[in-house]
Amino acid sequence: MNRSEQDDSGSTRQDPGNADAPAGQAGPPAAEAGPPAEEPAGQGENPPRSRLLVLTLGALGVVYGDIGTSPLYAIRESFHPSHGIGPTPANVLGVLSLVFWALTLIIVVKYLTFVLRADNRGEGGTLALLALYSPRPESRKGWAILMLGLFGTSLLYGEGVITPAISVMSAVEGLEVATPRFSAFVVPITIAILLGLFLLQKHGTARISAVFGPITLAWFISLAALGLHSIARDPGVLVAVNPWYAVQFFLDNGARAFLLLGSVVLVITGAEALYADLGHFGRKPIRTGWFAVVFPALLLNYFGQGAYILTHQHIEHPFFDLVPRWALYPMVVLATLAAIIASQALISGAFSLTRQAIQLGYFPRLVIVHTSAREEGQIFIPQVNTALMVSCIAIVIGFRSSSALAAAYGLAVVGTMSITTILFYNVARSRWNWSGARALAFAAFFLVIELAFLGANLVKFLHGAYLPLIIGAALFTVMTTWKRGRSIMSAIFERNALPVHLFVDEIAKNPPHRVPGNAVFPTANPEGVPPVLLHHLKHNKMLHEKVILLSLVTEEVPHISESERAEVSLLGAELYRVYARYGFMETPDVQRLFLNLRRHGLHLKTAETTFYLGRETLIVTGRKGMAKWRKRLFAFMQRNAQPATAFFNIPPNRVVELGAQLEI
Repeated sequence: MNRSEQDDSGSTRQDPGNADAPAGQAGPPAAEAGPPAEEPAGQGENPPRSRLLVLTLGALGVVYGDIGTSPLYAIRESFHPSHGIGPTPANVLGVLSLVFWALTLIIVVKYLTFVLRADNRGEGGTLALLALYSPRPESRKGWAILMLGLFGTSLLYGEGVITPAISVMSAVEGLEVATPRFSAFVVPITIAILLGLFLLQKHGTARISAVFGPITLAWFISLAALGLHSIARDPGVLVAVNPWYAVQFFLDNGARAFLLLGSVVLVITGAEALYADLGHFGRKPIRTGWFAVVFPALLLNYFGQGAYILTHQHIEHPFFDLVPRWALYPMVVLATLAAIIASQALISGAFSLTRQAIQLGYFPRLVIVHTSAREEGQIFIPQVNTALMVSCIAIVIGFRSSSALAAAYGLAVVGTMSITTILFYNVARSRWNWSGARALAFAAFFLVIELAFLGANLVKFLHGAYLPLIIGAALFTVMTTWKRGRSIMSAIFERNALPVHLFVDEIAKNPPHRVPGNAVFPTANPEGVPPVLLHHLKHNKMLHEKVILLSLVTEEVPHISESERAEVSLLGAELYRVYARYGFMETPDVQRLFLNLRRHGLHLKTAETTFYLGRETLIVTGRKGMAKWRKRLFAFMQRNAQPATAFFNIPPNRVVELGAQLEI
C-alpha cells in the first residue's frame, strides 16, 4: 500500500518503498492506483431536489462570496485614470466584452466544465490536483510540478490576506458617495469591521453560516435589479457580448488595452473557490448556483455599470452610482455584509488549507480547534487567524484605498489559475488518458489568456503586485523547509533504527521484566524499532505487558471510513504494530482510535496506557542537505510546534517524554 508515515512529531514521511508518491504525500490505495479510463462522473452528482436547493443556497454564500463582490471595484478600476482609457462608447463596449468573455471562458468553460471534474474523492483544490497527479519528486519534471503546486497553494494565502481588506474597504467606500465627510472614516471603519470579523472566528461559523446563503442571494438579486434598471435606459450596451468589440478595443488602444487586463482580471477573483470548495457542496449545486443566480446577476450589473458610464460619463464609483439616493445606506450595509461573507469564505479556506498542509507534512503542528460538534470541517486555527488579522489590518493601513489594493489582488488570482491549468494538464494526461494534442490544446488555450492577465499584473509590481508574491514566497519557504527538515530527520532515524524482527528475537531470548499496563510508541518507520523504545528499555530495564508501535498514516484522500481506519498485526512477544489511516482533511485523535481498535481485538484503556514520545533538540551543523539558514528556520519551527499530546488528543498525564540531541 502506498502511504506516508507520520512520526510522533505529527509530520508525514514518505514510505521508502513507495517511489510513485510525491515527497511528503501518500499515494492512492493500491486498489485505486491505476488511472481511470475516462473522466469520473462525480460524487453527489444528482442530489434530491430539496437537498439541491439547500446546497445551492449554501454555495452562494461560501463559493461565490468573493466573485460576487467584484462589481464593487472591477469596472471602476478598468476606467481608472492611470490606464489612459477614456469612457468613450467604443472603450466601454470593449471593456464589457472583455468582462463577458473572461467570465465565460475562465469560469464557465475552464472551471465549471473541465476542472471541477478533477476531484480527489469529492475534494478539490491545488493539493487535490497534486494528489491526483502524484508527481515523482526524484525526477526533474515531478520535482518542478510539486514545487509549482506548493507555490500555487502559497499564493492562495496571499489571496486570503487581500480579499478581506479589498472587499470590506470597497463596501465601506460607498459611504463616500453619500457624503465626502465619511472619507476620513473609511479606513478606521474598515479596520473595526475586520477586527470584529477575526475576533469572532474562535466562536465558529456554525450559527452565522446559516444566513450566509440568504444574504448573498439578496446581494445578487440587488446586483441584478440595479443593473436591469440602468440597462433599460441604454440597452445598446448588450451588443458587447459580441467578441469583436474586445478585438476592436485592442486594435484601437494597443499596449494600453493589454495593461487594462490587470483590472479586467478582477471580475474572475474567487474562481479557485469553485474548485477548492467542491467537497463542501458538489458539482451540481455549484453549477446550478452559477447559471441560475450568479452569472446572470454579475452580467446584468456589469452591463448596467457600463450603461451608466455611457449615459453620465462618470466613473468615480460606478457601482454605488447605480443606487438611488434613498437606498444608498442600506446598500452600503448589504455590500458590507456581502464583503464579510466573502472574507469569511477565504478565512475558513485558509484554516482548511493549513490543516491539509499539516497532515501532508508541509507545515508544523498548530492548534486546531473544532468549532462544531456536527461539522468536522469547521475548524479554527488561532495562529493562522492572528497572522491573517495582522496582515489584513497592516495592508489596509498601508494601502488606504481599494484602488491601491486592486494592483496587488490580480497577481495572486491569476498566478494560482495558471498553476491550476498546468496541473490539470498533467492530470488529464496521466489519469484520464487524454491524448497529448487534446491536453496541450486545452492548456495552451487557457495559458495564453491567463499569462496575458499575469503579464498585465506584473507591470504593477512596484505598485502593490509584489505583496502576494512576498506572502507566497514566504509560505513556500516555510513549507519546503519543514518538509525537507522532516525528511532529513526521518533519514537519520532510519539509519539508526533496529529492525523489528531482531528486536523481537532479542526479547524472546532475553525476556525483560514485564509490568502491568500498555505502552504506546509512535513511530514513522514500519520496519524499525523507534529509538524511544530502545532508550526506554535500556534505561528502565522493563517493558509493559502490551507494547504498541503506532504509525499515524496520512493518505492522499480527504477522509477514511472508520471500518478502514486501523490495521493491527501481532509481531510477537505481545508487541503490536498499529497503522491508523487518516485523510488529509482529518485530524488524528488517539482516544477515538482506541475505541476503533476494539473491533480488531485490541482492547486498550487510556487510564492503563503510557505514551512514550521523543523530543529532539536540534543542533544545527554545516552538514549537507539544507542551507544553514533553513536549518535554523526548521529548528525554530520544531521548537514552537504544538506538542503532540494536544494535537493527537493524548492525555498529557499519560505521557512520558524522552529527550535526545540530533545534529542536522
